[in-house]
Amino acid sequence: MNKLTSTNTLVALALAGGVVFGGAALADVDGVLTINGELEIVTKTTPPAHLADNLDEIVSGWVYRAAETQELQMDDFDNPGMLFVDIAQDDWGTVEGTEGKSCATCHDNVEDSMAGVRAVYPKWNDEAEEVRTLAMQINSCRTERMGAEPLKITKGKMARMEALISVQSRGMPMNVAIDGPVQAMWEQGKEMYYTRTGQLELSCANCHEDSYGLHIRSDFLSQGQTNGFPVYRLKNAKLTTAHGRFKGCVRDTRAETYKPGSAAFNALELYVASRGNGLSVEGPSVRN
Repeated sequence: MNKLTSTNTLVALALAGGVVFGGAALADVDGVLTINGELEIVTKTTPPAHLADNLDEIVSGWVYRAAETQELQMDDFDNPGMLFVDIAQDDWGTVEGTEGKSCATCHDNVEDSMAGVRAVYPKWNDEAEEVRTLAMQINSCRTERMGAEPLKITKGKMARMEALISVQSRGMPMNVAIDGPVQAMWEQGKEMYYTRTGQLELSCANCHEDSYGLHIRSDFLSQGQTNGFPVYRLKNAKLTTAHGRFKGCVRDTRAETYKPGSAAFNALELYVASRGNGLSVEGPSVRN
């Protein structure tokens, strides 16, 4: 594991909640994630080329969870996030908006039509000439095709719709493009990731690249991978989207946060998602 090398970072993390150097004693870091006894999930793998000089290995956040939390994700009957997937199945077939359509009107069977989708988002949309997150694409379908109101980016209905779509790609490797028309936004997200902000002067990298595996507060720092989003957080008893978590992280640095769904958070999502290229899609995952 990487260790903190900056005294300033160590002090800042201590102020944020206290760092305890004791290894990952409560987590089964060598555990293997197999869902429902048959779906093997890649939780550790070689980093993508753009991270080769920064990390020796990329690791899912599942690895750093306590054994009992890890076990919740191994069976869909135990995974509380799957309750929201069931609700989203009903949402999929519900007609909303002025056009008299549901998601199923255009996409029919979610298992077939959404297979592989989660693994490549955020991605470039040729028609709109913009980088779209999965949430943006969901809202585009709602407003432009269904004549329905957009969903709030961090609220429950969006989180469960993302979870439903993510399930169809579970086990597939994350494969987010970083070149071509997305490159400029990817570079913006990368700059955000490494820029220190807030009263604590912390960057995303200080926690999730320099310090993963260390104990902070009552939990372990992970690499901050997004392959498991949306995640069911036990402390909140609900699904959390990536932008919801970004907002919380920025807040924890005591900085003024960006708005979920903003161009800044979209750029950050693109970059962070690309850091997990090669890890399996897990969502909805279970985290503390």
